Amino acid sequence: MSHSSNPSNASVSKPIVSPATPEQQRVVERIALQRERLRARRAARAQSLALSERNPGIGAIDESFALRAAGFAREHPIAVAAMAGVALLAGPRRLIRWGGVLLPMLMRLRR
Repeated sequence: MSHSSNPSNASVSKPIVSPATPEQQRVVERIALQRERLRARRAARAQSLALSERNPGIGAIDESFALRAAGFAREHPIAVAAMAGVALLAGPRRLIRWGGVLLPMLMRLRR
């Protein structure tokens, strides 16, 4: 006993989902934009890893913070001197307060 399906019945069926409201459409568009940003981020990270594997001496991701800071100081001595001057003028209490605000932001950016 075989059941024959009627192709005309399939085209007559009505959609189960109602059309999206403008607010739902905005949410869907926002999700699509976020997915695109994440894809671009992954692609940039993969490209960065590929470049670092090809040129291990240039800006390796595995370098410690101290090595990267020393490299930055070597390449930008005026900027480091300016930061040291600002730190001396600000004093230890303000530096600790600013560090408490800025360090969490920096850690979030590294992710």
